[in-house]
Amino acid sequence: MTAKGSPALRWGFAALVVAVVAALAWGAFGGKPAPDPAQQAAAPQQDEVTAALKALQRRQPDDPFALGRTDAPVVMIMYEDYRCPFCSKFTADVKPELIKRYVDTGVLRLEWRDFPIFGEESLEIAKAARAAARQGLFWEFHNAAYARGNGGDKPSFPEETIQELAREVGVPDIAKFNADRDDPAIMQEIQTDAFEGQSLGVSSTPSFIINSQPVLGAQPLDQFIAVIEAERAKV
Repeated sequence: MTAKGSPALRWGFAALVVAVVAALAWGAFGGKPAPDPAQQAAAPQQDEVTAALKALQRRQPDDPFALGRTDAPVVMIMYEDYRCPFCSKFTADVKPELIKRYVDTGVLRLEWRDFPIFGEESLEIAKAARAAARQGLFWEFHNAAYARGNGGDKPSFPEETIQELAREVGVPDIAKFNADRDDPAIMQEIQTDAFEGQSLGVSSTPSFIINSQPVLGAQPLDQFIAVIEAERAKV
């Protein structure tokens, strides 16, 4: 599985994207930097960055790591780690409401990206979730894993916990699940996601791109609604 858009496109815009993401994030969090001629001159470049960020949207039919219509006007790319307590908070408090308001009504598509930054257990649980996806249970496993961190602590995912989660969500073929976890293709998929995030300057989780607008961290629901509505109005 590869990201939509060539590696040359992603690398060519990487440094520019980092700068624009920082500027947009400042504005999203309420900062009001004074306009200057340099910013105005950069407008064409910002248009190119917007196009480059939108090119990261995969919009693949039957993608097990996405929720929502492939032709939804707004796509939210989510860079997350299963051991991140703030990602757990987003999954518990915000994502269900976004699904009800926007995914189920055809406005929003959610696209998952693995961004494991908290060590070996982060990588192992990411591999396990992708193995569950091969048996049609990605989002069930995803939600169950995040429920482990819903108390605000960074959860641990030793082998016995991974096996417990697989049984909890009803993975039908545990032997296949365990074999798939060691499939090099799954590791490559995770590395592709992580490379994409790194090329954008993502350094913490959760980080989101809503069409071309960043939302950094487990922000309140109202923050996501404001950005989604703004992007929806542009279409």
